[in-house]
Amino acid sequence: MQQFTDERQARKQYVHHRQVRIFSTIAAVMVVALIASVLVFFHTIGKSNAGVPQAQTNFGAPLVCASNAADKSVTFYQQNGNVKVSVYNGTKSVGFARAVGDALQNRHFNVVSVSNFDSRKVERTTIYYGQNNITQAYTVYANFTDAKLVMDNRTDDVVSVVLGSTFNNLASKESVPAPGSQIKNKDGCTPPDKVNKAKLPADVTRPAAQK
Repeated sequence: MQQFTDERQARKQYVHHRQVRIFSTIAAVMVVALIASVLVFFHTIGKSNAGVPQAQTNFGAPLVCASNAADKSVTFYQQNGNVKVSVYNGTKSVGFARAVGDALQNRHFNVVSVSNFDSRKVERTTIYYGQNNITQAYTVYANFTDAKLVMDNRTDDVVSVVLGSTFNNLASKESVPAPGSQIKNKDGCTPPDKVNKAKLPADVTRPAAQK
């Protein structure tokens, strides 16, 4: 009887050790597979981003620098009161432009008009400006978290904000650079003196009935 008990105990120990070895092997294989997957994932991400210019962070739109890096010039964020802004509603949400216009006015921007945009299907909020108001555009841009900057052939000093459906809220006041602080150029941007004026897009904003 004792021998039978010992054999059964030995068999249980053998099965137990065998299961431990199997599970250990499976766990090791899974860890190796996981590490390999992570490496492949980040390698793929690295490869896909390696050939993408930093300017693509402007949601795919060409980005003009705030200043000319060649002459080491610097530019600064403007006082909000010195920046003229037109706000356009590019969505189907009624009163959207008015609400954002009021919010910008509360931040002391000089909101000169609030209108509906020609299209009501704009996805990405876009800030349009010309070569004469680059620093003003960057000052407005600093108050948005999801907008892109687009330079067009306008010659006036008004910055146009066309609101898109991705807009959620303005950036917190605490995160906005103070007036007079330096605007830093982003990697991959085009210096203003290198911009081909003849190839700038036309001003897509149009006067519209006040809401």
